This record gives sequence, C-alpha cells and structure tokens, in this order.
Amino acid sequence: IDGAWVPEPTASKLVSDGGSVLLDEGSLWPGNKFVITNVIVSQKFLKEHPDVVEAVLRGTVKTNEWIHANQDKAKASANARLLADTGKGLDPKVIDPAWPSISVTDDPLAATLKTQSEWAVKAKLLEKPDLAGIYDLTLLNKVLKAAGKPEVSDAGLGAK
Repeated sequence: IDGAWVPEPTASKLVSDGGSVLLDEGSLWPGNKFVITNVIVSQKFLKEHPDVVEAVLRGTVKTNEWIHANQDKAKASANARLLADTGKGLDPKVIDPAWPSISVTDDPLAATLKTQSEWAVKAKLLEKPDLAGIYDLTLLNKVLKAAGKPEVSDAGLGAK
C-alpha cells in the first residue's frame, strides 16, 4: 500500500507496522475536530419515542463525561470490549498512540459535516446532498443544559 486515509486505531496500526504519517487530517480542521460519527435516529422514531431518544442521549453525555475523566480505564474498557467481540484486543503499541487521537464529544460538529459534503461534491464522490434538516438537536441541547453544559449548534442544518 502506497498510501491510506484511515481513522484510529488503524492509523497507529499502520505506523506500528513501519508506515509513516504524511498528514494528520485533524490539522485541516479548526481545533483539530471534525465529525466521524453521530448518534442518529429516524424522524418517525424521534416523534414516537422522544423519551427513549432523550434517555440514550443522557447516557451518551454521561459516558462521554466518564471517558474524559477516566482515560486509562476507558482505554482498557474499549480494548476489553474489542477482545470480547472479536477475540483480539489491540496491542499497546497500537492503542497507546491511537488513544490520544480519539476524541469523544457531545457536539455533532455540524459545520464539519457541511464542509465534508462540499469536499465530496468537489471530488465528484457524490452529487450535492440536501442536508437541510439533518440535525434536530432539541433533545441533545435539553440534556446538555440539564447537565450544566453548553448547547451545541446545528450550523444551519437543523430541523425546520
């Protein structure tokens, strides 16, 4: 392989096998943060079960808080889960350098989704998507406010 664009821990695995980092994508983004994963739910489910969605979001916010407060335990727990699910955990020479590059946040970083879609269109990977209404952060912001945390922005991509 001459080159790869991969997330952690795959990037650290390639480096541990002798590869080199040519560019850390985080350096291209404000605050080194960009969206990789969002919690999603269908509009139908959200409308029919807002209590369930709110409970999941409360659990996610509490889990993210625990991860930030317990980095070593969180890393060990993630690796133990990987071992239980796949039969193989990550070697310390992979997980130790990868872990600091993995950032969990309550913020969906909506502006970066918009930018990523623009880049994908420019690269002709997809046609211009209609992202209007892709985010409804009402319940997330309710949970964040109740936890004494700042609300997050939908970057103009919120439900109308």
